[in-house]
Amino acid sequence: MLTVNESLQQLQSHVPDYFANKHAAIQEVAITPDFHKGSGIPIGTTMFTQGFVIPQAVGNDINCGMRLYTTSLNEDDIRRNLKKLESDVRHIFFEGGRDIPMTRLQREAILKEGLIGILDSQSSLGGKGLWSFYDSKQQAEDIAKVNRMGSFLTDEVIGLDRYLGNEQISYDSQIGSIGGGNHFVEIQKVVRVRDHQIAGQWGLKQGQIVVMIHTGSVSIGHHAGLNIREMLKEIYPASLKHPENGIYVLPQAEQFQAEWNRYWSLLHNAANFAFANRLFLGLMLQKALNGVAADFEYKLLYDAPHNFVWQESIDGVDGFIHRKGSCTAKSAEQMQHTPFQYTGEPVFIPGSMGAKSFILAGLGNRESLYSASHGAGRKLSRGDTLKVDEAKFKKFVSRFNIVTPIDPCRHDIKSRQDILKKWEDELKKDAPYAYKDINPIIETHETHGMARVIAEVEPILTIKG
Repeated sequence: MLTVNESLQQLQSHVPDYFANKHAAIQEVAITPDFHKGSGIPIGTTMFTQGFVIPQAVGNDINCGMRLYTTSLNEDDIRRNLKKLESDVRHIFFEGGRDIPMTRLQREAILKEGLIGILDSQSSLGGKGLWSFYDSKQQAEDIAKVNRMGSFLTDEVIGLDRYLGNEQISYDSQIGSIGGGNHFVEIQKVVRVRDHQIAGQWGLKQGQIVVMIHTGSVSIGHHAGLNIREMLKEIYPASLKHPENGIYVLPQAEQFQAEWNRYWSLLHNAANFAFANRLFLGLMLQKALNGVAADFEYKLLYDAPHNFVWQESIDGVDGFIHRKGSCTAKSAEQMQHTPFQYTGEPVFIPGSMGAKSFILAGLGNRESLYSASHGAGRKLSRGDTLKVDEAKFKKFVSRFNIVTPIDPCRHDIKSRQDILKKWEDELKKDAPYAYKDINPIIETHETHGMARVIAEVEPILTIKG
């Protein structure tokens, strides 16, 4: 099977006009400590190209990323109301309680302008439903705490007219979706502060509750990915055998300008949706917490993708940084004119479900292409997790609070062994034993100057889609 570089050489040799830039090449590749097998391109890959992009080096879950809130709540605020909180969370997230009214105006604004589009269009809804938790003044400030302001601007929406709907208010069923796999929303407590100076600037202190969200563009991303792949197949030279691994490149060339523009529009539609998706998941959890606590602070620390491609310059060379399962981890100097110009970029590295996670500050490591891990990395395949000793799984389930669309304690579910088996199998795929130990991953980041640990957090309640 041809590697990506071998495919490039074949294209440049047999179809020289496919690339306008004779220097088109993969200039550099870096891998993160959690590097592991993925679909097409391994997870934990950062790649810098010149003259072309490789859409599969991002994947379908475009702008999968992390969002983290700090709060003024403590563990006791959650523990003493845990049963009600679990019930409210299940209703809001899975039983029709999202209550997110939108018109075509808001959906189009989201897909074209991301978080800026939401801010500019939300007033027409008059605070209905979940919008009552959307504080426009606070959101205007929070945009500065999102990578690229949570807004990858484009002037078109491609292939999503059915999703856009009409000008009548309808309740959105797409946004506010966690998705499957290793995605989650998690209520955590800060168990250790390692860097008190930066922690203080970020509003972190030991014992407080924080909220970590990990998800992406879900169905909108898959729509974009499918459209991009089909477009690349159509422009690939008919005289050459198509790549067996399905990895195609998109040249930055005048003859493919229409496809180039279409690619960025599809990419940005999905990325903007993902930013909005994480925002609304945060509001949904704020609504649930509001049912068990009053007058608490709920502030955004940061939101950034770990599946995306950025147009950037490295060492004076203009190109494209692709990240698949790797976070941006820039230094304080690189974060000038942002709220993080004295701390470095916030980096969130979650452990497995039920395990410790870490909040770090980026150090702008050049060798890693200014990147860091986005997790611990899998140790077992999803299939192999189903073969693990049943007692090990039962021990895990008994120790952690997990809310899913299925409530195994419901009387009508307890008798349905088929449903319970499916529920158990899904949890097994992301149980702690399926992942590598997070601690060596974190140590590698610190040893090699990729990021410094600011605080450690542990889960109290995990929500899985």
